[in-house]
Amino acid sequence: MAKVEHVEGERRIVETSTEARGAEPGPSILALLAVSTIAAIFVLAIVWFVFFRT
Repeated sequence: MAKVEHVEGERRIVETSTEARGAEPGPSILALLAVSTIAAIFVLAIVWFVFFRT
Protein backbone atom coordinates (compact mmCIF):
# COMPACT_ATOMS: atom_id res chain seq x y z
CA MET A 1 0.00 0.00 0.00
CA ALA A 2 1.17 3.53 -0.72
CA LYS A 3 2.81 5.43 2.11
CA VAL A 4 2.58 9.15 2.75
CA GLU A 5 5.86 10.81 3.71
CA HIS A 6 6.37 14.33 4.96
CA VAL A 7 9.68 15.73 3.70
CA GLU A 8 10.66 19.35 4.33
CA GLY A 9 7.09 20.53 4.62
CA GLU A 10 5.93 18.63 1.53
CA ARG A 11 3.60 15.68 1.49
CA ARG A 12 4.67 12.91 -0.90
CA ILE A 13 3.02 9.63 -1.80
CA VAL A 14 5.53 6.80 -2.13
CA GLU A 15 4.53 3.70 -4.12
CA THR A 16 6.36 0.67 -5.38
CA SER A 17 6.83 0.38 -9.14
CA THR A 18 4.15 -2.31 -9.28
CA GLU A 19 1.65 -0.08 -7.49
CA ALA A 20 2.49 2.87 -9.73
CA ARG A 21 1.80 0.81 -12.86
CA GLY A 22 -1.41 -0.60 -11.41
CA ALA A 23 -3.85 1.52 -13.41
CA GLU A 24 -5.26 0.14 -16.60
CA PRO A 25 -6.34 2.25 -19.56
CA GLY A 26 -10.08 2.53 -19.73
CA PRO A 27 -12.43 2.86 -22.68
CA SER A 28 -11.43 6.49 -23.16
CA ILE A 29 -8.11 5.36 -24.68
CA LEU A 30 -9.95 3.10 -27.13
CA ALA A 31 -12.33 5.93 -28.06
CA LEU A 32 -9.43 8.33 -28.61
CA LEU A 33 -7.66 5.81 -30.85
CA ALA A 34 -10.82 5.12 -32.86
CA VAL A 35 -11.70 8.80 -33.34
CA SER A 36 -8.17 9.79 -34.33
CA THR A 37 -7.90 6.91 -36.81
CA ILE A 38 -11.22 7.82 -38.42
CA ALA A 39 -10.18 11.49 -38.57
CA ALA A 40 -6.87 10.57 -40.23
CA ILE A 41 -8.65 8.45 -42.84
CA PHE A 42 -11.10 11.28 -43.50
CA VAL A 43 -8.30 13.83 -43.96
CA LEU A 44 -6.36 11.50 -46.28
CA ALA A 45 -9.52 10.90 -48.34
CA ILE A 46 -10.04 14.66 -48.74
CA VAL A 47 -6.40 15.14 -49.80
CA TRP A 48 -6.72 12.30 -52.30
CA PHE A 49 -9.95 13.72 -53.81
CA VAL A 50 -8.48 17.23 -54.07
CA PHE A 51 -5.04 16.43 -55.47
CA PHE A 52 -5.04 12.98 -57.05
CA ARG A 53 -8.48 12.44 -58.52
CA THR A 54 -8.38 12.50 -62.31
